[in-house]
Amino acid sequence: MTTPKTADLYDEHADELQVAEPIFRSFGGRAAFHGPIATVKTHEDNSRVREALAEPGEGRVLVVDGGGSTRCALVGDVLAARAVENGWAGVVVWGCVRDVAELASLDVGCLALAAVPAKSVKRGAGVRDLAVTFAGVRFEPGHHLWADRDGVVVAARDLTA
Repeated sequence: MTTPKTADLYDEHADELQVAEPIFRSFGGRAAFHGPIATVKTHEDNSRVREALAEPGEGRVLVVDGGGSTRCALVGDVLAARAVENGWAGVVVWGCVRDVAELASLDVGCLALAAVPAKSVKRGAGVRDLAVTFAGVRFEPGHHLWADRDGVVVAARDLTA
C-alpha cells in the first residue's frame, strides 16, 4: 500500500489537516505509513501498549501518549515485532523506544522522541481509546494519520479514500 506524501496532502487539504510539530525521529523500517488512529495514554508503563499491539491492527496506527517521558522506552523490538505480526501500520510514541537496530529492520512505522535503553514498568496502568493531545495535534481514535520523512499530519477522515 502506497502512502500519500504528507506535503501533497497538505497542498490539497490544508484546511482539513492538523500538522504535528517536528519533534519525532523515525526508528521503524517503514519510513512512510498511514492508517486510522488507535490510542493509549500511559506514563512509564507499556502494559496497555502491549495489550493494543497484541490485537489485530487492521492497518491502524497506534498513537501512544507517554507524556513525553524520556526515562524509559514504551516500545522495543518485541512489541514492534508484535505490531508487524498483527497488521499495524505504525506506532507514534510521545516518549521513547529502544532496540533501535532491530526496529529499523521491521516493516512497521515507528516514530518517537528518542531512544533509551531502560524498559518500562508493567503494572497495568494506562487508558486506551481516548483523544490525546501532543505535538500540537489532537489525536482521536478513528481519525486518520499519515507520516513520512516530512512529518505527521492528521485529519478527521481518510482524505485518500
